[in-house]
Amino acid sequence: MNLIRCTAAECEAMAAVHAEAFPASWRWDEFEDLLDGEGIYGFLARDDAQTPLGVILCRVAAGEMEVLTLGVATAARRRGVARALIAAALPAARDLGAGEVFLEVAVDNDPAIALYEALGFRRAGLRKAYYDRRPQGYVDALVMRLDLNAQSL
Repeated sequence: MNLIRCTAAECEAMAAVHAEAFPASWRWDEFEDLLDGEGIYGFLARDDAQTPLGVILCRVAAGEMEVLTLGVATAARRRGVARALIAAALPAARDLGAGEVFLEVAVDNDPAIALYEALGFRRAGLRKAYYDRRPQGYVDALVMRLDLNAQSL
């Protein structure tokens, strides 16, 4: 697996893997617009054949890093892709002055919750009806927090 720091050149691949990971996915131009923003960065995971496996997009502001999105292609799940993306994103956040990390995860996404907890994230709150899963309805999100100052990266 190869991790690439995202630029506009990766936006189509980012959108492709995001579309596979989420029913309500982001377009390539939305990734491009976001990457132009202050404190925004991301990583794309690819296999040796350059197939996109996963994407993470983050924002650092006011000493906090927020994971805007983290998605892994269906065929690449349970192979360490999400862990590798987070492992790349956390030192970059620290370099940009972040002392803590926040993310939201659907309450029914047990594998992701287990991964985040194994990495040291703790449950910090709940956002009611955060994810729209039409036509099934809305799903709550856990807010999770990681103290970067307590982590050895």
